[in-house]
Amino acid sequence: MGKPTGFKEFPRRAEPYRAAAERLLDYKEIYTPHDDKHLQTQGARCMDCGVPFCQSGEGCPVYNLIPEWNDLVYRGRWREALDRLHKTNNFPEFTGRVCPAPCEGACVLGINEPAVTIKNIENAIIDKGFENGWVVANPPSFRTGKKVAVVGSGPAGLAAAAQLNQAGHEVTVYERADRIGGLLMYGIPNMKLEKDVVGRRVKLLEQEGVKFVANADVGGKGPNGIDVGKLLSEVDALCLATGATAARDLKIPHREGDGIYFAMKFLTANTQSLLDSNLTDGNYISAKDKHVIVIGGGDTGTDCIATSLRHGCKSLVNFEIMPRPPVERADDNPWPLWPKIYREDYGHLEAQHRFGTDPRSYSISGKEFVRDQNGKLLGINTVNVDSKFQEIPGTVKFWEADLILLSMGFLGPEGYVAQPLGLELDPRSNYKAAYKSFVTSNPKVFAAGDCRRGQSLVVRAIDEGRLVAEEINKFLAR
Repeated sequence: MGKPTGFKEFPRRAEPYRAAAERLLDYKEIYTPHDDKHLQTQGARCMDCGVPFCQSGEGCPVYNLIPEWNDLVYRGRWREALDRLHKTNNFPEFTGRVCPAPCEGACVLGINEPAVTIKNIENAIIDKGFENGWVVANPPSFRTGKKVAVVGSGPAGLAAAAQLNQAGHEVTVYERADRIGGLLMYGIPNMKLEKDVVGRRVKLLEQEGVKFVANADVGGKGPNGIDVGKLLSEVDALCLATGATAARDLKIPHREGDGIYFAMKFLTANTQSLLDSNLTDGNYISAKDKHVIVIGGGDTGTDCIATSLRHGCKSLVNFEIMPRPPVERADDNPWPLWPKIYREDYGHLEAQHRFGTDPRSYSISGKEFVRDQNGKLLGINTVNVDSKFQEIPGTVKFWEADLILLSMGFLGPEGYVAQPLGLELDPRSNYKAAYKSFVTSNPKVFAAGDCRRGQSLVVRAIDEGRLVAEEINKFLAR
């Protein structure tokens, strides 16, 4: 715990983002520098709560030792706090930036007071660790001679590779994109996670002995394709961590044609062009001077909003089929469940700064896209829906749009990796593998992360990457 009476003395005060007017001018991270004294005060709010729900059950998926490092930060013992943080989390610099913090939703103080600023403190610990040179490569002292291939370099794949490498196995990670990092590289924009933060961790893993192969499309048929059957024959175990990248489409009339794109294509192209040329090559989908509609809420939708604003869009609207959440927890959403409440994320605040209003419209569903006789996108007709998603008569409305981005989640992994191996799929088209065993219908092939469980959080992917490594290690020890 922190200070015994700290939660009574100090109010919650999260570290602020950079001012919207400033951050909209660049693609740098939205966060402000850490204030040690402020964070020590916030760490003092951590209670002697008996059962720390923040680190179990509905709280942190990797079971971070949160009260321990909160207390250490309160006492100014940052190096020890870093050691405790790394006990359970391979990549706190990722989760400290992009995790929605289910730990805070389960914080005991949060029953009747604002929760401890756990996410801020976590991020500060790891940033201080890098700043002071405390985070260094730690290669294993021996090698087992066993070879493991990991397909996918997102958070699950990287966590699995890190743990398997520490166990002494020879690990090679295959990534179909041109840069390592998967979702962390191209699925999350620079404003939330600068790519040198990803590259810094990848470099450490390389120094520890993990091998990375980019432009390697395992199971693909193109010039970068790698025969997955041949790859399996060359290793002792294969770990699939491909993510859930098959996007959910909006199959309404006039869907085909220019002007409508999946959110991930929009975000990936922007980040790739940003890294390649600072957007000077034009190899991205520009929202400049366009009327933009983002269909679907969630983090990815927010990232599309923020990116469109930085391009200089003319207007911006965000459709959400769900009703607007309540400001406080509903009766059927008690603590310590994740609070399903109204929130304003960084992109929403930026849209308010630019256009003067929250961009979100709730309880609304697309009815048909509208194009002219030449196929040019003009906009979309929508209809309002009730709590059961039934159309409300008389609510059809036309919305002007030059660019519509579909951010409605993902259906599961793309099947071309699993098909040649004859792997079984679950009813949701994910690779069928039970949690805690992670083994697929092929005893030599394991699956972890979004490709196994469906679209979820970075922190859950890290958890599954760590756990699948344990199971692969047991398998290789037989």
